[in-house]
Amino acid sequence: MNDTVTIQTVKLMINRLPQWKQMVINALYPGKARVPETEIQEKLAKVCKTTPDVFFVFGFRTHFPGGKTTGFGMIYDSLGYEKKNKPKHRLARNGLYEKKKTSRKTAEGMQEQNEESQGTVNANVGAGKMLEIGQQEELRFFSDFICGDCADFS
Repeated sequence: MNDTVTIQTVKLMINRLPQWKQMVINALYPGKARVPETEIQEKLAKVCKTTPDVFFVFGFRTHFPGGKTTGFGMIYDSLGYEKKNKPKHRLARNGLYEKKKTSRKTAEGMQEQNEESQGTVNANVGAGKMLEIGQQEELRFFSDFICGDCADFS
């Protein structure tokens, strides 16, 4: 069996605005199991004379009979540009971003609170003061009276 792994880059494109180079990567490994993305990342970083932390590879698909995998790779000019332009889920895969952990119950409570406050003045959302039955009827009467007067003037 042949233990060599051949890595080819095709369709290299330099994108100056977000400051990265992007390419399609073909990994050939006849008679061997699938090559891990970290190994591909390290080999390409060595060839491109960069560190592996600014090189991202993802989206690999194995071709049917095996022996060939095709994916996508990006090289950022620096780690700062990478953190600025890269989506957080890809940063998290490489250990450069930590997502804040909140419980599901807390998230549901916040969603419920936002739904209840929709369409109301934000100052009254946290008031929490209950009106007595008589005060509610007075409030309804005055609101109808004020709205009725406004309709007559227009």
